[in-house]
Amino acid sequence: MKAIVCETFGPPSSLVYKDVEIGIPGKGEVKVGIKACGVNFPDTLIIQGKYQFKPPLPFTPGNDIAGVVLEVGEGVRHFKPGDEVFGFTMSGGFAEEAIVPAKNIFPKPPGMDFKTAASFLMAYGTSYHALKDRAKIKEGETLLVLGASGGVGLAAVELGKLMGAKVIAAASTDEKLALCKEYGADETINYTQEDLKARAKELSGGKGVDVVYDPVGGDYAEKALRATAWDGRFLVVGFAAGDIPKIPLNLPLLKGCQIVGVFWGNFAMKFPNENIQNSLQLMQWHGAGKLKPYIHATYSLEDTPKALEEMMNRKVRGKIVVGDF
Repeated sequence: MKAIVCETFGPPSSLVYKDVEIGIPGKGEVKVGIKACGVNFPDTLIIQGKYQFKPPLPFTPGNDIAGVVLEVGEGVRHFKPGDEVFGFTMSGGFAEEAIVPAKNIFPKPPGMDFKTAASFLMAYGTSYHALKDRAKIKEGETLLVLGASGGVGLAAVELGKLMGAKVIAAASTDEKLALCKEYGADETINYTQEDLKARAKELSGGKGVDVVYDPVGGDYAEKALRATAWDGRFLVVGFAAGDIPKIPLNLPLLKGCQIVGVFWGNFAMKFPNENIQNSLQLMQWHGAGKLKPYIHATYSLEDTPKALEEMMNRKVRGKIVVGDF
């Protein structure tokens, strides 16, 4: 089968499109013929060796998959060949086939196409886990989302509004912020033109924001933390800016606020039952028309490096998907 292979850490142009052997599914595993795979910002970091962990070389990146079951391993009873599924894998998504733990995939709802399914679980799973389980956000609270037009950011905007929060979307261009407004943002901040801290305080009536959702890091993290209210929660989701910020620890003390880590992939692996419940809720909302991933562009599997380049160049709003359409 064909796959995108990272043989040495480097930019997307160093990736190789080649034939690889995949084998058969083991106990508790499923082989999936991949129709689509979502592109996520961590994919651009992991191929460069800049992610929180480095997989052994060579490896195939990609996590957010949708496709058709080809084979099932020993002990798998709830899937059979021909079932349409979607889910996540720790690696191997940018390929024609992948072997995935059966606990990591779900039946694809009939009304959800493969492109949407491959854009769904990681973005919405991360954001729902962040807001529900980590921030325990309450109706009427104010949520500030950084990088709000990206895949996880836009999902946080949409979910925050659905969960009853006042949502302030922050992004780098007016075009990106216009999309955030379409997805439910009550207010917006262009942090290349406005003072993030001052504007967030102003939009929250001087009180400060209750929850900060930060997948960006870099220079904006401290400014956003300084804009939190007493008993606020600052969600550390990722570092799309490239720099891991160094936070003065007197700020949480003075504000009585919390800095809370969000690692959805680890949560899903350690607490599969809780993740299943979250995923079922998200699918219910999608089926009711309350959630709809924004797909910026699609690419063939062979052109995955181009998709990753576009992600790295900050040109993407919502999600990019690669695969066989």
